[in-house]
Amino acid sequence: MLALINRLLDWFRSLFWKEEMELTLVGLQYSGKTTFVNVIASGQFSEDMIPTVGFNMRKVTKGNVTIKIWDIGGQPRFRSMWERYCRGVNAIVYMVDAADREKIEASRNELHNLLDKPQLQGIPELICHSRPRDLLLLCFLQRERQHR
Repeated sequence: MLALINRLLDWFRSLFWKEEMELTLVGLQYSGKTTFVNVIASGQFSEDMIPTVGFNMRKVTKGNVTIKIWDIGGQPRFRSMWERYCRGVNAIVYMVDAADREKIEASRNELHNLLDKPQLQGIPELICHSRPRDLLLLCFLQRERQHR
């Protein structure tokens, strides 16, 4: 009986409450943006990804929430587009491949360049590290080398 009442309340709420959000995923190439979108959208993980050329857009609906996700290419030629796709969104998600030490400095610089744009002030941003397990392994190996 309680389950039936909860379903009825959920249905009733769904008539009045729907949320639409828009967010933009940016970061250097091969930082895991498209993989992140695919996992959110379908729950599927694939290591065989083709680099994003320009941008991709996907709408993901979970319950009463629909999220429009802009996945912007991270190659140098597309970075000038980042600001355009970040204007007016609910949040900016900046992806970093934390295990790729050679790109950390470039990634940090691009993030600062993006966040310095006046039109993006006030938009919440989230910095997301992909491959954290690799980062932990890297830190462990580095510590082991220092102790030898």
